[in-house]
Amino acid sequence: MALGLPSHRGAVKTPTPKGRRLRLLSDVGLELILPVSAVALWWTLSSGSTSTYFPPLSESVSALRRVWLFSHFLSDAVPSLLHLATGLGIALVIGVAAGFVLGLVPFLADAFSPVLEFARATPGVALVPAALLLFGIGAEMQVSLITYGTVWPILLNTVDGVRSVDTVVRDVATSYRLRRRDRLLRVVLPAASPQIIAGVRTALSIGITVIVFSEMAGSTNGIGYRILHASREFAIADMWAGMLFLGMVGYLVNIAFRGLENHLLRWHRGMQRLERR
Repeated sequence: MALGLPSHRGAVKTPTPKGRRLRLLSDVGLELILPVSAVALWWTLSSGSTSTYFPPLSESVSALRRVWLFSHFLSDAVPSLLHLATGLGIALVIGVAAGFVLGLVPFLADAFSPVLEFARATPGVALVPAALLLFGIGAEMQVSLITYGTVWPILLNTVDGVRSVDTVVRDVATSYRLRRRDRLLRVVLPAASPQIIAGVRTALSIGITVIVFSEMAGSTNGIGYRILHASREFAIADMWAGMLFLGMVGYLVNIAFRGLENHLLRWHRGMQRLERR
C-alpha cells in the first residue's frame, strides 16, 4: 500500500462461470480416465472368455441392465439404500451429540475411553449373530448394525473437532458473553464441522460394507442378499452384475456426498484458499 491507496496484491480472484465449468470438466475427465480405461481393458480381455466363473463383461453388463435397472431395483436396491440412510442418520445424531459432550467435558472422555476403545475395536459385522438373536431377520437388525458400525468414526472425529477449537476463539466468545447455546451452535459446531464431515465420509463407506454383509447373513432382500442368491444358484453373470451395481452405488453415493460436503464447507474451502495466498 502506498500513498493511502489500497493494494490489490494478494487479492482473491473470483473464477468466472466459464472458468468454473472448465475446471469441473477437467476434474471429471481426470477422475474418469482410470475407471474407463479399466472397463475397456476388462471388456477386451474378457470378450472371448469361456470360463464359467469369469464370463465376458458384456454378459455381466447385460445382466446388470436386466436385473438391477428393472426387475430388482425397487425390491432390493431401494431397501438397502433406505436402511443405510436410516442407520447413518441415527449414528450421526448419536455420534455428534455424544462427541460434543465428551469433547467439552474431558474427564468424561477419560472415564469412557476404555469402553469406547473396546466397542470401537469390535467390528459391526462380528455382531451379526447377536443382532440376529436380538432383532431377528429384517430391517431392525440391519439398521442396528449400520448404526453401530458407523457411529464410531463420527463420534471420534467430533471429539477431536470439538477439542481442536482454537482457545482464542473460545475466549472471544466468552468475553462477548454469548449464551452457551450460541457458543455451541455458532462457534464450536462450525469449527468442528470439517472433522465431523470427514468422519461421516468414513462412516459412509463402512455403512455400505455392513449393510451388504448383514443382508448376506440375515435378509430376504437387498443387494447383498441378491448377490449371495445368484452365487448359490450359479448365476455367475448375475453375481458379477450385483458387484458391479454395488460399486456403482458406492461411487454415486460418494459423489453426492462430495457435493453436499462442498456446499456445507464452502466457507472452509474459501478460508483455506485465503491462507494459501
